[in-house]
Amino acid sequence: MNLPNKLTLLRIALAPVFMALILIDDTRAKLASLIVFVVAALTDLGDGYLARKSGRVTGFGKFMDPLADKILISTALISLVGLGYVRGWMVIVIIAREFLITGFRSLAAYRGILIVPSFGARLKTALQMVTVSAILLFVYLKAMLVPLGHHWTIFESTRTMLVFDILVTITMLVTVITGIDYFVRHLSLVKSVLK
Repeated sequence: MNLPNKLTLLRIALAPVFMALILIDDTRAKLASLIVFVVAALTDLGDGYLARKSGRVTGFGKFMDPLADKILISTALISLVGLGYVRGWMVIVIIAREFLITGFRSLAAYRGILIVPSFGARLKTALQMVTVSAILLFVYLKAMLVPLGHHWTIFESTRTMLVFDILVTITMLVTVITGIDYFVRHLSLVKSVLK
């Protein structure tokens, strides 16, 4: 169990901590949830970089790293649906794709084939992390400033939700497209599974 793999496991462990904090109606909890999410997201950069730099790339890391991302993102998106900042159907599409691909990769691993995330898949994950972080920053600022009497238009404007919808829609489309790409690139494996 090397350091990159420990960082991957830390990301998984931070997901329920994040959810517990974001759902508490308290400014400090909202700030803590933002910090926890950003730290967890940064471990995604850290574990891959350390694994490559130290030559400690393992099968465990190749499989668990994308799974840890999916757990963190799914937890964050479900929490934001609960708070009313993200539309549920968009999250259902994203999560369905994520766990469909996870199942596909698990089946491939069972057959001795390790499917490494593509550049597009890594870009998708980065986009998901940035989108969630931006919405979380808004959630924290609103929780902090409104009680102080700063009732800015942005906090209640329908345009704000429209911006969030656009961000999540772009994220959803990239997520779906990279999912389709997985199946196209590994069509022979898909065909063998369906036989």
